[in-house]
Amino acid sequence: MANIKSQIKRNRQNEKRRLRNRDFRGAARTAVKDARASLESGEKTTASVTAAISALDIAAQKGAVHPRNAARRKGRLMKQLAALGMQAKSAAEEPQSQAAEAPAPQAKKPAKVEKGSKPAAEEKSKAKPAPKKTAEKKPAAKKTTAKK
Repeated sequence: MANIKSQIKRNRQNEKRRLRNRDFRGAARTAVKDARASLESGEKTTASVTAAISALDIAAQKGAVHPRNAARRKGRLMKQLAALGMQAKSAAEEPQSQAAEAPAPQAKKPAKVEKGSKPAAEEKSKAKPAPKKTAEKKPAAKKTTAKK
């Protein structure tokens, strides 16, 4: 047990924060668990993944979870969702490919740019801030002593 007044107060604050963080962390864990279950079953996947991402963002914002931890978990969920989407697309495309193959879409041609104008992205990348001028140190002037 702490004897110092400031440490007693710090212990009270830590307990309040622990309980608050536990709520945010628990909500994020539950949302991620529900999202994974929906990814396995294939029902309401995007809605549950979105809810999990939102819960992780809130937990990271409140400081209950480290932001990189939340980003890693969100990335894993999105990766699973994308893999599920690719499987669904490939399963849907198989019957079509057996019947008749559609011609591949041609790549878009880049838009023509006039000679005088440049795209905004190029202008921003070429604009560099002026380098800071550093004061050059001059050698100290020699002191002359007058002889009398």
